[in-house]
Amino acid sequence: MNQLIELLDVRQLVTQAVAFVPETIAALIIFTLFWLVYRLTRIPLTALLERAGVHETLVSMVIGNVYRGSVLLFGLIMAADQIGVNVRAVLGGLGVVGIAVGFAAQDSLSNIIAGFLIFIDKPFTVGDWVKVANQYGEVSEITMRSTRIRTNNNTYVVIPNKTIINEVLVNHSKHGETRVDIQLGIAYKELIPKAREVILQAINDLYGIARFPKPELVVTELGDSSVNLEIRVWIEDAGSEEPVFCQVMEASKIALDEAGIQIPYPHLQLFVDNVENRVWQQAKKLVETA
Repeated sequence: MNQLIELLDVRQLVTQAVAFVPETIAALIIFTLFWLVYRLTRIPLTALLERAGVHETLVSMVIGNVYRGSVLLFGLIMAADQIGVNVRAVLGGLGVVGIAVGFAAQDSLSNIIAGFLIFIDKPFTVGDWVKVANQYGEVSEITMRSTRIRTNNNTYVVIPNKTIINEVLVNHSKHGETRVDIQLGIAYKELIPKAREVILQAINDLYGIARFPKPELVVTELGDSSVNLEIRVWIEDAGSEEPVFCQVMEASKIALDEAGIQIPYPHLQLFVDNVENRVWQQAKKLVETA
């Protein structure tokens, strides 16, 4: 009797399995069709985005991750529906999980969204020299979460993309040549044309300075202790900004010293007029008694 019951159970299992085969085959066919759709459309979509000028990293992210994941996930849901899975309940559960993950990863999602904006807006590219978040250096890598910068000190700085979007960013390489401004002062007794001639002659042949536009020197302020000048030179490589600044400052100081042109220290001149004799007499007594 027990053997008969076991046999009936086996027959029932086989019957159910046979009945389940068409649904399984249908599910496999549907999922395969979605996979083929992805394989057939990814190449033309990639070419379309590249022709539109979208950055290659963003193209790889959109096609290789977002698009592929969306198509295959939808195919998996449709296939699961064929074998009797309660798709609505699964989608509801995924929605709850998605909300929980979203709250737990707010910063990461913000950085990823900022990464999309950077790739679309293109405020800089790899190789540009930028200043952002008090960091100045060459952009070495851009990812969806962060941007990596190599500074002049050869340090590796990782800046979250959200910070870059929210900060003021200065791109020193965007339009090619960059102007470097160097400030210094000369004494009021010195002649400005003479100082201009001496300085421009000294910096004219320095390495890294562009021949055109030519360097120039202008007066920017009549300060408390000096006539403040600004030397303006142009460079073709934004990475040489700091070395050129130092070279121009040093060459200008040496040239002014050799020409006998004074670079004054901060000082204050006090002029005293109409002092009565009794004041001088009292001051004299104070000096004598001291």
